[in-house]
Amino acid sequence: MPVNRAEQRAATRRALLDEGRRRFAADGYHHVVLAEVARAAGVTKGAAYHHFDSKAGLFRAVVAEVQRELGERVATAAERHDDLWEQLRAGCRAFLDAGTDPAVRRILLVDAPTVLGWDEWRALDEESSARHLTEALTALAEAGIIADQPVEPLARLLSGAMNEAALWIARGGDPEATTHSLDRLLKGLRAPA
Repeated sequence: MPVNRAEQRAATRRALLDEGRRRFAADGYHHVVLAEVARAAGVTKGAAYHHFDSKAGLFRAVVAEVQRELGERVATAAERHDDLWEQLRAGCRAFLDAGTDPAVRRILLVDAPTVLGWDEWRALDEESSARHLTEALTALAEAGIIADQPVEPLARLLSGAMNEAALWIARGGDPEATTHSLDRLLKGLRAPA
């Protein structure tokens, strides 16, 4: 049965994303050559440029995909709990656990801020995991579980701390000690009973 053009384009794009992701995670952005990604994906260099314009375009698409998956992983971990506090803890822990994933570590935490620039990287983060964190903190504040305070600066502080902790874990830091530190940090947010 013949494959139509839309399916062929989608398959080509998927193959490039998969191979790009594998190489960016393994070798880092600066050591990846788009022509080699195309060849390994079984497509022409022209097809790679047609879909992504450049290596940076492919990287941007890979970052967005990895960032979206991370946001989904965090949300799924949080949704396993009914209690708002446990949702926050589970989501934060899922984010820290992601630091052990080579794709998350290399692509999102190491290369993306440098290659894309801080503003673009933050915008992508905001669309995924940072958005979930802000929503969780807002729900906790509205329920009186954490002290009433502006949520935006709190979300940014906690997000920055967790990004650094995830990167530290990815570079060999102690995940268990980090989780205990995170729990102590979060307990400090709780409103007095």
